[in-house]
Amino acid sequence: MGKYFGTDGFRGEANVNLTVEHAYKVGRFIGWYFGQERKCKVVIGKDTRRSSYMFEYSLVAGLTASGADAYLLHVTTTPSVSYVVRTEDFDCGIMISASHNPFYDNGIKLINDRGEKMEESVIEKIEEYLDGNSGEIPFALKEHIGCTVDYVAGRNRYMGYLISLAVYSFKGKKIGLDCANGSASSVAKSVFDALGAKTYVIHNEPNGTNINTNCGSTHIESLQELVREKGLDAGFAFDGDADRCLCVDEKGNVVNGDLILYIYGCYMKERGKLLNNTVVTTVMSNFGLYKAFDAAGINYEKTAVGDKYVYENMQANGHRIGGEQSGHIIFSKYASTGDGIITALKMMEVMLAKEKTLSELAEPVKIYPQLLKNVRVTDKTAAQNDPDVKAAVQAVADALGNDGRILVRESGTEPLVRVMVEAGTDEICEQYVNQVVDVIIKKGYGVK
Repeated sequence: MGKYFGTDGFRGEANVNLTVEHAYKVGRFIGWYFGQERKCKVVIGKDTRRSSYMFEYSLVAGLTASGADAYLLHVTTTPSVSYVVRTEDFDCGIMISASHNPFYDNGIKLINDRGEKMEESVIEKIEEYLDGNSGEIPFALKEHIGCTVDYVAGRNRYMGYLISLAVYSFKGKKIGLDCANGSASSVAKSVFDALGAKTYVIHNEPNGTNINTNCGSTHIESLQELVREKGLDAGFAFDGDADRCLCVDEKGNVVNGDLILYIYGCYMKERGKLLNNTVVTTVMSNFGLYKAFDAAGINYEKTAVGDKYVYENMQANGHRIGGEQSGHIIFSKYASTGDGIITALKMMEVMLAKEKTLSELAEPVKIYPQLLKNVRVTDKTAAQNDPDVKAAVQAVADALGNDGRILVRESGTEPLVRVMVEAGTDEICEQYVNQVVDVIIKKGYGVK
């Protein structure tokens, strides 16, 4: 991760540590960098935050000043930008969103011409320019100045693509959709309506400041209530830019990303579609998922936390499905990034194909109790590598054996060591987490 860009773009509080000047300079560099040999074309989408319009105009100013043409999808999802970039003749895409963060945050996500996250080599050059270390970029002049194009047609084509992925009609199914007052508001209902579902939509009225506020995949309680109250067959909750999806079964229980990976992984295996017989997870997936995969005869790989690392593993090894517990699921046959609406469509496909409810499909997975404690430390690398800390971690691992696991990792952005234990009971989790945390504190690494 760089100074400005993390694993999911340049993110910060609008006009505090992510400013219009930053956005303008990002646009200036991209327009010049990709336009050195031909006219640069960039497609831009945004979520519903009040500041998204401000950043859109700043990016467009920078792009066109460098000679690039900017195609505006307006309010749309991150996956739609990825889709448009990879299926049409664009040099790159930009999504203005801070995903599941509060409305006052925002972000700039850069997407390459294959619809994937921008290469680190390009990000490094952008950061050098932001810091003033790479010289001046010339302004375009006369007929070489860029223009803007209203490109809502691109979003419409993406919606048509989503509808084309459905194998079965949804007629007769009652489905709840929580659009998080975000990007899904412009897409999700239309797709499910077109497929014949009876839709019950909540949090579908964005006003610029209510995105993710007590709604969506990070606050799924209201969708659970809706499913129970209306007797729905299932519910799907998206985050702010709709690249994540969590499900609610017919009983009102949450079906998280781990359960989604299990349900669709088993479905793919049954049909001979699970290439390499492998599902890609992150290290934070629940121990119960791995036990269920073992029982189903499905292999798995674990990556660092972040969909970026999941996708890199999938690309390097030819795997077809991977994702995170948070509901960021990647179906590489259909998309090059996580897509919450595709996730919802695929869960519907399994339900209809197997004629089972979501609760029945998820039943084989026993989710183990989990406890995570963050310890603020003076030096997170030294704390993790301390011989006594390592010995305490190994002692817990030995004690748990095949009945649980311990994971100790450092935060990528804060001076924290995260200690997580999964085991048969909450009491066992508490006992073993504290056992390791106590050693970290006693060795003098803790900060009060």
